[in-house]
Amino acid sequence: MSLAAAATPPHKRRAGPLWGEGPTWRKLVKTRMVNARPMLRGFLSVGALTGLSRVSGFLRDLVIGAVIGAGPVADAFFVALRLPNQFRAIFGEGAFTSAYLPTYARVLSQQGAGEAKVFSGRVLSLLLMSQIALLALALLFTPTLVEYLAPGFKKAGGNFDLAVTLTRITFPYLLCVTLGTLQSATQNAHGHFAMAAFAPVLLNLFIIAFLFAAHWFPGAAIAASWGVTASGVAQLAMLAGYSWRHGLMETPAWPKFTPEVKTFFVALGPAVIGSAGQQIAILADTILASLLPPGSVSSIYYADRLNQLPLGVIGVAAGTVLLPEMSRRLAQGDADGASAAQNRSIGLTFLLTAPFLALFLAMPLETISGAFLRGAFDLEAAQRAGAVLGAYALGLAPMVLIRSNAAGFQARGDTFTPAACFFGGLAINIVLKITLSKVYGSAGLALATSAGAWVNFLALVFVGLRRGVLRPDAGLLRSLALGVFGSGLAVALAPAMLGAVTPFLSGWPLHNELVALAAVTLVFAVYVLAAACGWLIYRL
Repeated sequence: MSLAAAATPPHKRRAGPLWGEGPTWRKLVKTRMVNARPMLRGFLSVGALTGLSRVSGFLRDLVIGAVIGAGPVADAFFVALRLPNQFRAIFGEGAFTSAYLPTYARVLSQQGAGEAKVFSGRVLSLLLMSQIALLALALLFTPTLVEYLAPGFKKAGGNFDLAVTLTRITFPYLLCVTLGTLQSATQNAHGHFAMAAFAPVLLNLFIIAFLFAAHWFPGAAIAASWGVTASGVAQLAMLAGYSWRHGLMETPAWPKFTPEVKTFFVALGPAVIGSAGQQIAILADTILASLLPPGSVSSIYYADRLNQLPLGVIGVAAGTVLLPEMSRRLAQGDADGASAAQNRSIGLTFLLTAPFLALFLAMPLETISGAFLRGAFDLEAAQRAGAVLGAYALGLAPMVLIRSNAAGFQARGDTFTPAACFFGGLAINIVLKITLSKVYGSAGLALATSAGAWVNFLALVFVGLRRGVLRPDAGLLRSLALGVFGSGLAVALAPAMLGAVTPFLSGWPLHNELVALAAVTLVFAVYVLAAACGWLIYRL
């Protein structure tokens, strides 16, 4: 401590209890900000490329609607697309990465790159054998799979046969994408995020391209199905080529159940169960919504499309970048650095999500109307979807933050705790869905989803604090306070400001779109100004 500081009375000294002794507060903040730059670059690149994937997916839907339409042929194609994607959602991507990446990072840090490559090669061999077996079974029992997923198709005769044909074309996509997931996880462990984040864009581009070449195929749906499989081959080739150029390419090794492989499978089991639970939640939504008045399913679909913007871009980007960062630091014995990375990720994620929360909560009808109110989508449909969007907004914060909180457990090889917390939230979710849907219709289903997300999130936070997995610091608390302050003012002020602006927009072409644009502008402007004022007040 300096002489000047020692001469200062204790009650006037500026102390940061969560920062501890050592460097001054400003120097420590500066150091942490410098260390955050690589993770921030990864976050921005993954977020931008995930956003590109969402935009290209929207364009894909437009082309499918224009070429295939919305009849029985389109129904058969969507079932054929959903089957491999459902298996991928359960066994691949999130479940695989959360089990594989921490184990790989630990082997890489403690045993070196050679042993890490041997470990990844053994996992590659096991994946390849399991996926070939699954593909053979799926091709053999495709009619049974289609009947399970779309039982109503059996009555449609030709519709069922078409769905079986298309599914047999699309199912090899699962083999390619699962192997590509291994490449992506290995690249992420070494700090390479861009190629893995871009790969899903190829699915949308290939479907669009094959639809434009549909005249060379027996039908447009068959063309699109071949586009799905071709995109899987292209994704795997692109990811493998990138890995090979950077010395990260796995070579198949004879599978042995070494301690590392056993650790991977022990972590994979709960992760797969958790992913299966997410599919159960989606299935419950579909079943219950189908029992509600007409328009309920579509109102959930359209509201979820907007809700997925912050959830699918910000939340996914944070989880994708944070897990390898924490895994690497923990493998090196840097628990403080891992906690600092998690705090930065949670704080940044909440600050970026808060204005969307304010927009969806304060002006859901205006947001839905600007996006969809045209043609057959009338005002009544907009009001239903707006109510659903407002209900989703109540749970947007925990939905986005769950991945960053779960990463603290997953990076330590614990996939059981996130799965247990998820199922606790799922139980509340399903009970409330049955109860609230009778009173509030489709909005009740969204309210139950939000309540379940809060239960899941708070359980993760509680267990994380108890075990020392979650260690909030002053920077995180400040980010949360600024986000709450800015979004609170936006919710309070923006609707009144929009009411003053709306009369000037009446009679203009694209009236609904202009009102929605004004709503977005006002919410974000109030939020940014409020957060900036809060920061300045803190600095004073």
